[in-house]
This record gives sequence, C-alpha cells and structure tokens, in this order.
Amino acid sequence: MGAGVQQSADSGRRRGRRRRRGQPMSEINVTPFVDVMLVLLIIFMVAAPLLTVGVPVDLPKTAAGALSSDNEEPLTVTLTAEGGVQIQTTEVARDALVPKLRAIATERTSDKVFLRADGSIPYAQVMQVMGALNAGGFSNVGLVTDTGGPTLDQSKE
Repeated sequence: MGAGVQQSADSGRRRGRRRRRGQPMSEINVTPFVDVMLVLLIIFMVAAPLLTVGVPVDLPKTAAGALSSDNEEPLTVTLTAEGGVQIQTTEVARDALVPKLRAIATERTSDKVFLRADGSIPYAQVMQVMGALNAGGFSNVGLVTDTGGPTLDQSKE
C-alpha cells in the first residue's frame, strides 16, 4: 500500500528550463489485501467444522425439523453406545446424574436440555435418563436426531 512515483512519458526530454518531476501515484494496491483475506477465508473454512464439540454418537434419523435455539448455549446430555452418560463432554456416573443436573439447573436461566442417544440404546434406558433430567429440574427436553430419515409413510423428504 505504498505510494510510488509515476514517470511521465516525456520525462526523458527536456523542454526549456522546466523539468518535470515524477508525480506521486494516488492508487492503492489492493492485491496484498485480497491475498490476506483469501488466506483467512480458507483458514476459517477449514477450522469451522473442527470447532463443533460433541461426542460421537450414531443418532437415529427422523423427518423432524430443527428446534429454535436461545442465546444461552444449550445443555446437552449424551447416551453413548457403551451405556455411558455425558453432560456436554464430561462423563458422569448414572447415580451422580440427578445431583449434577440440579446443580447445573440452579446456574442456568433456561430449562431446555438436548438429549442425544445412540440409536442402539434400548428405549428403557433413554426413558430413565429423561426421568433423571426431569428430576434434575429440566422439564423442556429435546431429543436430537439426524435429519433425512423416513416418515411414517416410508417416504424420504
């Protein structure tokens, strides 16, 4: 972004006593700016998918749409295929789940919680964790699934 000196076409010739000096160039060179912006764009495009925090779970597929989200980061409880329970990314023992949820509920303004359960988990275990969520002070439970699954009439959306 420096200013250069632009030589006029007839600067080599002399006209009388007056000699023309180079005129300052008033154009901004935007090429380095564009190069830096493109590199930053590529870095953010590569880094954005890596910023999602989660536990790898094979979610069941449904035709349901996404829920609207609040300003507060949603609380996520995950049931893994091995039967473990995690709050966000922290492993929690099943007997310590309700006291831990009560402590979290006192600090939060929203009673919304998202439950992610592996598709291989029996329904009874999912319902036990939902009961623990309710006992822990979270009455607004959203079940997380992958989209694009079959509807009741077996058609894909």
